Amino acid sequence: MPDTRVAIVTGGSGGIGRAVAERLAADGMSVTVHYAGNAARADEVVKAITDQGGSAFAAQADVADAQQVETLFTETERQFGGVDVVVNTAGIMILKPLAEFDVDDFDRMHRTNVRGTFLVSQQAVRRLRPGGALVNFSTSVVRLAPPTYAAYAATKGAVEAMTLILAKELRGRDVTVNAVAPGPTATPLYLQGKDEETVAQAAKAPPLERLGQPADVAETVAFLAGPARWINGQVIYSNGGVA
Repeated sequence: MPDTRVAIVTGGSGGIGRAVAERLAADGMSVTVHYAGNAARADEVVKAITDQGGSAFAAQADVADAQQVETLFTETERQFGGVDVVVNTAGIMILKPLAEFDVDDFDRMHRTNVRGTFLVSQQAVRRLRPGGALVNFSTSVVRLAPPTYAAYAATKGAVEAMTLILAKELRGRDVTVNAVAPGPTATPLYLQGKDEETVAQAAKAPPLERLGQPADVAETVAFLAGPARWINGQVIYSNGGVA
């Protein structure tokens, strides 16, 4: 393995993505902080990392655009010399009963969550160095199946299928492929549009009786990205025991 490992974190400018980027940097990795549109937030993450003595830079790309994703990886290799870890946190969530769901919203969510994961994973497996790790993001609602989550869970079910098959396709490469499936986590993406009662009920659902924090999920990612070389082709439920 190289002396300094290099990570790309898609959606690294906020929520879970930011926590992941900062955690991997704290573990000694150089980090590309990907963002879709908010350069200021990405720059904040880079500053937070460099202020702690880490190495990072921000890079914009539409994860559903093949050329832009390829450029994201090329720029990372130019900046840091290679790619060892790719974490796909970029995603969008729209909630509504299936019968009322707007097909354009479904297509938009599919474009980012499924096509985006596909394109980033494709570049990852072409470029990851031996000892590397690809970590995709699913969600615990694939298993929990709550109302209004059908369209969102469908996109993440596709991510799980890609992840499990891709792990087998990389036989002999010394690259692990796993997915993390968070439960209710206190991020803007999760909290948006939810009233206090709904949030309180979600916090009581795990036996630990609290919402997850981005740092909780980042710890799981750091494990898969670093020491967990014998965990491969798995979906890890990082949700405090929600069932």
